[in-house]
Amino acid sequence: MAVSQSTNLSPIEVRNVEFHTDTQTHSPSSTLSNGPVKLDIEHTLVEDDPRLWSNTKKTAVLLIISGASMFAGLATNIQNPANAQIEQQLHTTSGDISLSLSLFILVQGNCPIIWSAISEIKGRKLVYLLSIALFILGSAIVAVSRTIGLVIGMRIVQGAGSSAVWAIGAATLADIYEPHQRGTMMGVYYSAPLLGPSLGPILGGALTQGLSWRAVFWFLVIWGGIIFLAFLFLFKDTFRKERSVTYQNVLKRRLREQLLSEGTDKLRKIKISQESEVDGENKTASKDVEAGQMVIPASAIEEVKLTITDVNPFPPYLSIVSRMNNLVILTASGLTFAFSFSITYTCARTLSMYYNYDALKTGLVLLAYGIGCMFGSILGGRWSDRTLARLKAANGGVSFPEMRLESTKIAMLWLPLSVIGYAWVCQERVHIAAVCVMLFLAGFLSVWIYSSTLAYLVDANIGRSSMAVASNSSFRGISAFVAAEIAVPLQDSIGDGGLYTLWACVVVVIECMILLVLYKGRKWREASVEREKQKLDAN
Repeated sequence: MAVSQSTNLSPIEVRNVEFHTDTQTHSPSSTLSNGPVKLDIEHTLVEDDPRLWSNTKKTAVLLIISGASMFAGLATNIQNPANAQIEQQLHTTSGDISLSLSLFILVQGNCPIIWSAISEIKGRKLVYLLSIALFILGSAIVAVSRTIGLVIGMRIVQGAGSSAVWAIGAATLADIYEPHQRGTMMGVYYSAPLLGPSLGPILGGALTQGLSWRAVFWFLVIWGGIIFLAFLFLFKDTFRKERSVTYQNVLKRRLREQLLSEGTDKLRKIKISQESEVDGENKTASKDVEAGQMVIPASAIEEVKLTITDVNPFPPYLSIVSRMNNLVILTASGLTFAFSFSITYTCARTLSMYYNYDALKTGLVLLAYGIGCMFGSILGGRWSDRTLARLKAANGGVSFPEMRLESTKIAMLWLPLSVIGYAWVCQERVHIAAVCVMLFLAGFLSVWIYSSTLAYLVDANIGRSSMAVASNSSFRGISAFVAAEIAVPLQDSIGDGGLYTLWACVVVVIECMILLVLYKGRKWREASVEREKQKLDAN
């Protein structure tokens, strides 16, 4: 096996080749072959490489983070069946109850930006433990609250605590799985939180009817405690600082500051070294999905220790959203989630007002949507990986992230039709079986598309996976907040038929945005990489 040249570089000699994607990349899992290994930001050699862990160990990690994401999904909707009892016992209004729900969603969507930045400096495990402890604290205080103000405040704390897993969970999967496996594994992972909107009303209804609304939040305390212990004793951190763009960029800044303090002579030597280093081998033009930035060697990393004070979430966030391919796909993803939130929220009202269903029956009907989401996530993720592998083979073994989006086409024709179908079976008060079928199809097809767009975000932002998913969460949270505020007025004014005919039009726009990234995204992405490289060189 050839040893990568990056291990011979001085601390700063890699600066001018940071964005090279020139040599053919091989994953660490292929080191048994005789091919060369490129130790870029995605595949640099690290101690105890999570990519080389056993399947049993990887599965255990997958199960733990899936369990954590399950309560994040449950916490969103588990309160709904208890709202009437909360309103009565705390002597509050439906407006205050709605505020507690919408603020929870808004905070849950945007806090991952902060958690992600911390995880890229201090590691995944610390963030998991801190965030889940915050969630447990918030849930316990809600359970004993005597005023709606305290409930709203602690629901915000809950949202902040439950939010980390949305971003860090996907980043953890990127830590342990190769790109050609991520679609499948993310599909499995996201099937857990996608069941939350359906299981939440069932559990919330049963606990509220059997005990009281406070039992709902004690249940979340218990579940959170179990997950906290699992992370504390069973989870081994998957973060490796050598593979983090955020860590590397902060490290480069600190190293430059250190060199400046040591004088200009050393800087002159480094400049000469850099000029000689960029000559030579790195002249080919393969741009593989598995390639990324070159990396500062571990010997240099050990010279400078970063702390929590080095965390600034805004530059990494801006670096994500400033890329046109990311901005378009993030907008599409946010609108898709807003649709999912709207359909479960308004469907519960429809079933209560026109079908006279109680909380438990409503939860059972919404389970059809959750099961559709689960199957769409798992099957869509597998199809995404198969599509990427097929197109990569047809392209001479070279892939790029946009190939993955080809897998969404199969669902694009049917999703708008299923949304229109749902609109009018609800509007015409058709038998509940028809509602269940339309819910299943809407969930299945929307998440089929979503699973591929999420995997694309991770693949297209190598070394920034947690911030990419955190940005996705932010767009989702803002979109869902808006959807929650306008869904009921629109439903009351134009009915389910009008509301979801409008949503079908929005879905068509979403699909056009995804197709735009499929055909133009590679050009946008490579232009952004080149601009970032030039900016870095200018510094």
